[in-house]
Amino acid sequence: MSIEAIARAALSGDALAARSLTQDFFRSQPKLASIASPNVNDPAVLALSAALLELFALRTQQAAPAWTEVVGGLSQPVFLLKAAETMRRLRELCLQQSPEPLRRRNIFVPPNYLELA
Repeated sequence: MSIEAIARAALSGDALAARSLTQDFFRSQPKLASIASPNVNDPAVLALSAALLELFALRTQQAAPAWTEVVGGLSQPVFLLKAAETMRRLRELCLQQSPEPLRRRNIFVPPNYLELA
């Protein structure tokens, strides 16, 4: 399972697939620092891939891949939960408490997004 696949599922709004892919990803016991940058032309996929790897690194007390440090953010905010577009409180929660690796790239989610069970 690739970080790119998780990012694409999340960006498409398929939260169930993103969670399932994340669980599969961690079952393979990845060494996060060794994961190569996705070979993609989509800046959103690249930004989210970097943000997710940094988030997973924080949560698992691992180092993130060095390439994530140079990946910038998106010009427009992206809410990975579509309900945040219409639900004011959810939108505010995402804006205020989105994990830092996502928030600094202009990507917003609830604070417990993709936490492992």
